[in-house]
Amino acid sequence: MKERWIQMIAQKALLALLYEVSASPKPGLVDRFNNGAHKDMDFFTFMASSASLVNYFFKCAEEGVKYSGQNPEELFRALRGVGVEAEKGMFEATKGVNTHKGLIFSLGVICAATSCCMEENTGESVVTDTVCAKVSQMTQGLCLRELALMDKWEGLTHGEKLYKKYGLQGIRGEVESGFPTVRNCSLPALKKLKSMDTFHINDILIQTLLHLMAVNEDTNIVSRHDIETLEYVQQYSRRVLDSGGMLTPHGRQMVYAMDREFIKRNISPGGSADLLAVTVMFDLISE
Repeated sequence: MKERWIQMIAQKALLALLYEVSASPKPGLVDRFNNGAHKDMDFFTFMASSASLVNYFFKCAEEGVKYSGQNPEELFRALRGVGVEAEKGMFEATKGVNTHKGLIFSLGVICAATSCCMEENTGESVVTDTVCAKVSQMTQGLCLRELALMDKWEGLTHGEKLYKKYGLQGIRGEVESGFPTVRNCSLPALKKLKSMDTFHINDILIQTLLHLMAVNEDTNIVSRHDIETLEYVQQYSRRVLDSGGMLTPHGRQMVYAMDREFIKRNISPGGSADLLAVTVMFDLISE
């Protein structure tokens, strides 16, 4: 029984990756139609990367069961080594291209938190808020340790540079806070659209992505460009949503135009794409 739901959690994480990359058109992002603003990866790179991670998600879920009832921060520390190995496997599968580093972190933590909560709940399914509370407990103090108390000025990662320059916490802040952007914005939007039983899953996913792009402090955009470009993306996304997005003919035309514009300007809202996968994961878990 336990093995079955550990496997189920891993399968849902893999499906979240596949849904995210398959949704098209995603402005500036790799999808079934084009490579977006990326020269070094395509749809099939993401297929190879996704396939390399299924065992990692299974191991994370196993660790969650193992550490149930214990200090959640111990569980997070246990995931570190597993995550390092997963990154190596991803880079081998993609020939050195970083496709899923952010999602190795966030989905790995979610897999572990979900199985831990299920074990503590004697195998019963758990709600999103419960899993997110566990995620927050697991990563408590992460931003303080890795960003606020950072005592270096050379060899900085993109995330560390953006924190020093703009105070942006990126995915670390989102995870430590229990994914508030997902819980308050994208997940309600996704569930509402699905409940209407009117729209295709592809259009629902793109519409959900637009909701994320309208509010998310996407460090991928700022890293490639600047804070002004992030504000431009957020405002553009709101205009597209106001026109109906993927749910109206005019809005759909605007999404395609947005994709062309982002490719031309080399804009890639990769942080929002990652949160789309996280949103799908929480929706699948809640089923």
